[in-house]
Amino acid sequence: MAQITVIVPVYRVEDCLRQCVDSILAQSFRDFELVLVDDGSPDGSGAICDGYAQSDSRVVVLHRENGGLSAARNTGIDWAMANSDSRWLHFVDSDDWLHPHTLQRLLEANLQLGTAVSACGSYMVRDRTQLPEDTGSPARKITPEQYTLEYEFLAATAWGKLYRKDLFQNRRYPVGKLSEDMFVTPFLLFELEALALIEEPLYAYFPGGSSITGSAWTP
Repeated sequence: MAQITVIVPVYRVEDCLRQCVDSILAQSFRDFELVLVDDGSPDGSGAICDGYAQSDSRVVVLHRENGGLSAARNTGIDWAMANSDSRWLHFVDSDDWLHPHTLQRLLEANLQLGTAVSACGSYMVRDRTQLPEDTGSPARKITPEQYTLEYEFLAATAWGKLYRKDLFQNRRYPVGKLSEDMFVTPFLLFELEALALIEEPLYAYFPGGSSITGSAWTP
């Protein structure tokens, strides 16, 4: 089985989903499985997901009724816990994309430094032609407190990190909450003595848009 399970919640992103998925499938580290969770998307996103599953055996597609970002992520986590021997989880938002070495660098950082979570830098992009960067600088250990002080917003996001899967054994994202990452990531990190940090922006974050993350919140 794959070492890493990559989970991508998908909702109304037919215009940019291929860029996200292609960046994952093009990773230099190949021993991963990609779980695309179609959250009842009303556009062609679900069909795009099915197309990837037909052409690449590493892709698994889960279709579910619309429940929001947390519910979609949780569906992916539940599948990984029940069906995969993978040791690591990585989350990507469906309108973002990765540097080709993101998974490799994050995994190497955890293995070399003996950590359960590794994190990389990111940068906010408005132009989809911009690519993440990697200068190859080594990872370093950092305490959760210092990581939060230095990186603030990034310290709360689910994405941009590689987690040892057992950290989610009894942990899921709260359904119906605004900024759901805040209810999980900080608490998870502060259970650790340290995490591995790669400062290069290996993750391209595209704010807003029509994805689950960018959708308007309602009660």
